Amino acid sequence: MSNGTKASDELLTLPDHLREGLDILFVGLNPSQYSAEVGHYFANPRNRFWPAFNMSGLVGRPVTFDEDATLLDDGIGFTDVAKRPTPMGSGLRAADFREWAPVLKGKIVRFAPKLVCFHGLMAYKGYLQHGEGVKEQAQLGLQDRTIGASAVFVVPNPSPANAKYSLNDLAEWYGRLREASEL
Repeated sequence: MSNGTKASDELLTLPDHLREGLDILFVGLNPSQYSAEVGHYFANPRNRFWPAFNMSGLVGRPVTFDEDATLLDDGIGFTDVAKRPTPMGSGLRAADFREWAPVLKGKIVRFAPKLVCFHGLMAYKGYLQHGEGVKEQAQLGLQDRTIGASAVFVVPNPSPANAKYSLNDLAEWYGRLREASEL
């Protein structure tokens, strides 16, 4: 049995964890099929998000994937650029970004988190092209561009497929995110 939610077209996906007044909104590229089936963000035990998140000190206690929705109480939310699950991010099509990036922009403008954190340059660039209609160079870290009233930060994608960054590297990036959110 699945804990995921159905989008309007009956697609099994992850629910958004959003509310007004968030300090940080994490934006993934899209849900993995496993996470959509389980109903929690970064649920795959091979994904390095939760270990790096816990190492960074973003919240004062260890958190696991099944507590993702409870982080709303800590001012942290979750959503994705595209809501269609795939085994790998490379399975997304331009049509997915065209469909979902404008929806994401609407959510960000409506809920106005202090800081939007994209997981990976692919997620951020896909959003920029299809949500803002621009192609521009981007780098990890705090961006010059905002989305509505929200600052934008990009961290490496914590997927195990992104072996370029170690767990310690990821934790360091989440630590930088924590520092940026305190400004």
